[in-house]
Amino acid sequence: MRGSASLRRAAWASISLPACLAAQTPLPPLPDSSGWGVHVLTAARDPGGTIWLGTYGQGIFKLPPGAATWERIRHDSTAASSISWDFVQAIAFGPRGEIWYGTLGNGWGVSTDGGRSWRNWTHQELDREWQYVVPDGIVTRGDTIVVATSDGLQLTADGGGHWVAIVDSLGPPTRGPAETAVPLLASEYIRRVRADGRGWLVATLHGNERIHRTEKGWESQPVAAAPFTSSDALLIGRVQYHGTQCGFRPFTDTLPCVKRAATPADAPRPLLTTWFRRPIDLTDNAQIDQTYRYGSTMGGNFQEHQGVEFNNPDGTPVYAIGDGTVVYAGRAEQGALTVAIRHDSIVTIGDKRRALFSVYYHNSSLDVKRGQRVTAGQRIARVGNTGRATNDHLHLEVHVAPADSVVAVVDSLQRFPRYTTNPELWITPMPNTGIVAGRVLDSSGRPAPQARIYGITKADPRETPYSYAETYGEHGHPHPLYGENFAVSDVPPGTYVLGTEVSGTKLYRKITVEPGKLTWVVFKSGDK
Repeated sequence: MRGSASLRRAAWASISLPACLAAQTPLPPLPDSSGWGVHVLTAARDPGGTIWLGTYGQGIFKLPPGAATWERIRHDSTAASSISWDFVQAIAFGPRGEIWYGTLGNGWGVSTDGGRSWRNWTHQELDREWQYVVPDGIVTRGDTIVVATSDGLQLTADGGGHWVAIVDSLGPPTRGPAETAVPLLASEYIRRVRADGRGWLVATLHGNERIHRTEKGWESQPVAAAPFTSSDALLIGRVQYHGTQCGFRPFTDTLPCVKRAATPADAPRPLLTTWFRRPIDLTDNAQIDQTYRYGSTMGGNFQEHQGVEFNNPDGTPVYAIGDGTVVYAGRAEQGALTVAIRHDSIVTIGDKRRALFSVYYHNSSLDVKRGQRVTAGQRIARVGNTGRATNDHLHLEVHVAPADSVVAVVDSLQRFPRYTTNPELWITPMPNTGIVAGRVLDSSGRPAPQARIYGITKADPRETPYSYAETYGEHGHPHPLYGENFAVSDVPPGTYVLGTEVSGTKLYRKITVEPGKLTWVVFKSGDK
């Protein structure tokens, strides 16, 4: 829910709506340039009845009362007054008619002219933190706007002129745009927020609490599990709509996004090399960031990724994924505090024996030294944002390399190491989940780079929503025993129809996922 804004939306739903909505005429379709649907992350209705949708990678869509088509609001790198980023998962309305939005990766902003121009707080104002606004993470209570992020809360009572930061006491008290930072939270990693009659209910990584202001200043008190219901639902006429991976749909429409007959893929098979534990404990955020997996470019917005991310607050313990020897401990690329471990496990590829290395970047502090023996589950560092990082997180890489290739594994001048492989095929999946991996091939049988695979549904972690997988580009490397060019772990068990596009042709496969197993699927241009 979005606090008082949610209460207002409930009231708006009961007043007289435009005739087309009251009569339950279907909403106009969202413009879809991909052909796979528009992934809607959040939905809201302003006091004038205009519907606002935040999406994954396609900006904001706006539908005024009586309009026959949606208006799109997108990021424009040449215009300082555009929204800052097209990944929008929070929209709320201020007491003076403002429209607020929050993004998945580049801060937040506000418009006072109905969305024609925007004032933004982005990486320039926020530096290395505060850039990831949580789902539905902007709420209004009276004159105060609260922006909930993976680095704490930012509050303003004057439309963004002045801010107060509410953080935890574990890491350095970063303030972002705020004049002051108040250490109150059990964890600065926020997952949900809503307003109530006494303040703001906040769900953090390590518990729930109520933040409120008293005559003595800001105070916090622990609370039981709060009723954080989804606020991407809107009642339009007598039909309730919500955001999905393929559009803004009625709740009664329960069909999957990819819906058509498809050739079955292979049956799930045993896993080959999930030899390692997670580098983050299950009591913290052990979930992999779903937006920027190995080989991903986040839809062409970033460089091809060489590892996977575990978003956690500064100071979270980082553990060795397996037994081995520390071969590097110190500063690496752009000053990132880094640990590299050569593991005891060996992989034989043909007549070659290769060592396995794990590398842990962006730490705030290190607990081990070069030459030290470590065991699986031993604490080796603490999460931070040193080096080329835009939030507190652990970046994990797994390399399959000659045993003496430490320089090739950790090189401060090499942005694309030559021996990386997908960590999701080496670490144990989350409980009661499986792995989907395979190939997307063009008409010549070559791996198709940066192709998108749609159809998998994954709810967690909600803070970094899953939309699609991407095949590896020129800097991604297949697992030596699988030869894949995409892989997604932590997939809930069930049956899915996957779809991709190769050389202008859409291809489909039906898969079954089982816990603790790998489902192999191949898409090839020319197949049915």
